[in-house]
Amino acid sequence: KTKAYLTKGIEIRWKCNSSLADKFNTSESLKFKFPNGINDYLNDLTTNKSILSSEPFSGTAKFENNSIEWIMNWFTSGEDSIFKSHCNTISTPLGGTHENGFKNAILKGFKTWGELSGNKKAQDLIIDDIFSDTAVIISIFLKEPQFQGQTKEKLVNTEINKQLLNIIRDPLDYWLSSDALRANDLLDLAISKMEDRKRRKKEKEIDRKSATKKFRLPGKLADCSSNELLDTELFIVEGDSAGGSAKQARDRQTQAILPLRGKILNVASASKDKSINNQELSDLKLALGYKSKNMFDLRYGKIIIMTDADVDGAHIAALLMTFFYLEMPSVIENGNLFLAQPPLYRLTLGDVSEYALDEKQKDLIIKKIFKDSKNVEVSRFKGLGEMPPKQLRETTMSKENRKLIKVNLPNRNIEEADKRRDVDRLVDILMGKKADKRFEYIQNNAISILDELDI
Repeated sequence: KTKAYLTKGIEIRWKCNSSLADKFNTSESLKFKFPNGINDYLNDLTTNKSILSSEPFSGTAKFENNSIEWIMNWFTSGEDSIFKSHCNTISTPLGGTHENGFKNAILKGFKTWGELSGNKKAQDLIIDDIFSDTAVIISIFLKEPQFQGQTKEKLVNTEINKQLLNIIRDPLDYWLSSDALRANDLLDLAISKMEDRKRRKKEKEIDRKSATKKFRLPGKLADCSSNELLDTELFIVEGDSAGGSAKQARDRQTQAILPLRGKILNVASASKDKSINNQELSDLKLALGYKSKNMFDLRYGKIIIMTDADVDGAHIAALLMTFFYLEMPSVIENGNLFLAQPPLYRLTLGDVSEYALDEKQKDLIIKKIFKDSKNVEVSRFKGLGEMPPKQLRETTMSKENRKLIKVNLPNRNIEEADKRRDVDRLVDILMGKKADKRFEYIQNNAISILDELDI
């Protein structure tokens, strides 16, 4: 259906086996034809929604054996923005250079209109101010498209950004000047968004400042703005690459990101002086509000360890859990410590994508969802830094979709004292200084845990 929208006037006929139609509750045959192309697409997407302008900003252009078609309109208020981009009828949900070029052209056009109309505030506009409350469709056809990765979800032709910046500007300038009243209304709408953004930022800075004024936070911490303890989360991630993706994927109001460099110190085997002088642990303690083992003012409601879904990631998670167990045990006892579950695999068949946490789940998805199809494309993520921020948010960080493992710990009260001592012994064996104890434990337990090992 989408391809029919993007190929104006062409009739596309679709058929499927009757058994599949029954199984997936769909029609055996359908015909799609849209005489007005993406105009019909936008109308269908905005059905029952209040649109600001009766004449959307739309157009087509050809350049260097390539072409682009676009349409853009504004909602009156309170609607989620829509941005649908395509290259050669392939959906690009992660955007790319065609989206960037289009957005930058619109931003520059509105700034120029603000300058011409004497509105100096327009110079402080950013892309988000203009594109909130908008519905946009762009369809580009390229002779030699370049995509990021095998899934083709992001266009990366570097020259497109600048080309579209020049192509879109003239039609936009004409469209704005053809109805000055409409142009000024849209500019005022964008400026009101800008002023709201600045006001919220100032309020958040004031709120957060009161919570952090007593100590200096580590520079690499990307803190959240909310000071509501129960709503806030600190994601501890490995390395600047994963930290960069996580910072883009997070909810800035409630989610903070602290990237750590490599494997942190094993506090169970390190000397006290070495632990005190370790920079990574010092940064972690500052971010958490740590003063001493039995004295700290926890700054976040949830502490989430988010490492790669492989052996190295599991090792880093073990080192971090050891730190919390020995230095801040009440964080675990009070239910504040969690483990994120990022996917290890992405499985794609046609337009359907599923994520798997491990090899076992991957095989199960192929069998149950994709019916053992031989055409399933399997991608293994090398690390969190390799995942696009949108996928990281949807699979691992979004409160609506993610799965967290809560780290539990027996208390030291009479009822659970024996269980707690067992944990003490296990931590000492697995993380302590004595390698012979660890070797003996592995020998005695290897068979029982063999299936869980990732070798």
